[in-house]
Amino acid sequence: MQLNAPTQTLWLVALILGVLGILSQLVTIPTLSLYSFWLLAIGFIVLTAATVYKRA
Repeated sequence: MQLNAPTQTLWLVALILGVLGILSQLVTIPTLSLYSFWLLAIGFIVLTAATVYKRA
């Protein structure tokens, strides 16, 4: 399997989702704290998909 570098846009989206997931776990954010695990998981899925698929 050949891995590719993700585009900068998808990397930033994954980074923002991951940071929001971690931050909402540590600090109570009314809406996001309920979904902190899912924000982090979706961030990793986006990053993995952007790495595996060419031009994702």
